[in-house]
Amino acid sequence: MVVFAGQGDARRSMSLLWRAEGSTGTRTRRWPGPKPALSVEAIIEAGIAVADADGMAALSMRAVGERLGRTAMALYTYVPGKSELVDLMYDQVLAELPTDYDLTPGWRTAVTSWAEDTWEFSLRHPWVLQVSQARPVLGPHEYRGLETLLRLLYATELGSAVLRRVVGVLVHFVRGSAQTVAEARQAAASTGVSDEEWWQTRSAMLDEVVPDFAERFPLLVRLETEGAAPETDKSVPETDKSVPYLEREARKTFEVGLGVILDGIEAAIHKAD
Repeated sequence: MVVFAGQGDARRSMSLLWRAEGSTGTRTRRWPGPKPALSVEAIIEAGIAVADADGMAALSMRAVGERLGRTAMALYTYVPGKSELVDLMYDQVLAELPTDYDLTPGWRTAVTSWAEDTWEFSLRHPWVLQVSQARPVLGPHEYRGLETLLRLLYATELGSAVLRRVVGVLVHFVRGSAQTVAEARQAAASTGVSDEEWWQTRSAMLDEVVPDFAERFPLLVRLETEGAAPETDKSVPETDKSVPYLEREARKTFEVGLGVILDGIEAAIHKAD
């Protein structure tokens, strides 16, 4: 499921994102009973809670209203609709990401910490991975996140033309790596079949249905054979079988891939010198 940001009223959405004067408000009159006053912030937090618990597919104005003990109609005074709510939720949840990284040990250490924090954040809120990057939200926390990464990368002293593309590489790499894990978890929950069971069932059939597999795909066999040596995984002990196979592999790929990207940045620095 892919969700495109910016599908609602542009002026209202941007005003709410940036909390422009007159765009938000809290109803001071209380409804009958102990229900608290509604606010844009309360609606956003409820939307995030719904998406965290049940996924983006479960998000609706009705579901958010029910979580707040209100009808969907009661929310529209504050947020025009679901499209605007998605924009607000996405930008607000980005506020969790750290912004203060120590550059004393060097830009590489700082960027590594940024990547790990972004990976973990994405898996805490996997629904953010369903918000397409084709049309950014253009909210304050989204810009703050880019500003944070740029502060780390400008420490490399590379030019803006190069860093513009490096930012894209890093953001897409971390996002894509986390998405593999998020989708693997979703697949297991949706189908009731674990990674291990799925792979064992189908890989065992290859020998039967493709007896000449090794001859047809020799480089794949070489890669699997030579690349199967135990590797050091900082996050998942080799003995921890509670972590599904695909998650272990995705984490290793994340670590190795990030290292290759950072090596490339270092190479660009030396070339610029």
